[in-house]
Amino acid sequence: MPEDQRTPGADALSILASGQLEVQGRMPWSSNGTYLTVVAADNGTLEAIYKPGHAERPLWDFPDGLYRREVAAYELACRLGWDLVPETVLRDDGPLGAGSLQRFVAADFEQHYFTLLEEEAHHDQLRLMAVFDVVANNADRKGGHCLIDGAGHIWGIDHGLCFHESFKLRTVIWDFAGEELDAATLDALRGLIGDGPGPALERLLSATELDAMERRARALVRAGTLPEPRSERPYPWPLV
Repeated sequence: MPEDQRTPGADALSILASGQLEVQGRMPWSSNGTYLTVVAADNGTLEAIYKPGHAERPLWDFPDGLYRREVAAYELACRLGWDLVPETVLRDDGPLGAGSLQRFVAADFEQHYFTLLEEEAHHDQLRLMAVFDVVANNADRKGGHCLIDGAGHIWGIDHGLCFHESFKLRTVIWDFAGEELDAATLDALRGLIGDGPGPALERLLSATELDAMERRARALVRAGTLPEPRSERPYPWPLV
């Protein structure tokens, strides 16, 4: 793994927030403009994924500014105390305009949710991601949006289609449906409900979206289990 990919979280956030961006090229197979970028600052250099707002395709069911939801997903994971989403910041001064900037995960890109599921050692991380996706109302958790790094840590990426006020959960992670949530997960959810979303999420999402997020967290705590599929379209497409 390249040395710059082992940058500790606080340093990564500092570099992402203040470093100089140099776009290397567009990432293949991305539906919106997604760019591999080198970010250089006095305290280090790392690779990052840059998603400028102007390169987003308009959607009928989501407002513009999907890049803000990418940042909101990171902030939600932090609020819950779950190390699930790579460090992500807003940058208004990007070379292609305002957008999100997320630390690039040097992953084994032959792996995805369905291959990771084959090893029971990964199940706790994948189960927690399933809980996160319910709270975030992730409408696009494809198998390829689960990455494993060289240390065996699983990361979730591509969260632009999250936080809609209407229920839109579409995910490949249904293998844990009906399973009970453990005490630590329930405590984290109760903390989110009791302490509120916090100023970072309040700046990124509307009051209606935040209220809906709290209702989803409350429903999980009340049920004590992960939900079963309950919509006509519970899976994204393509699956990977």
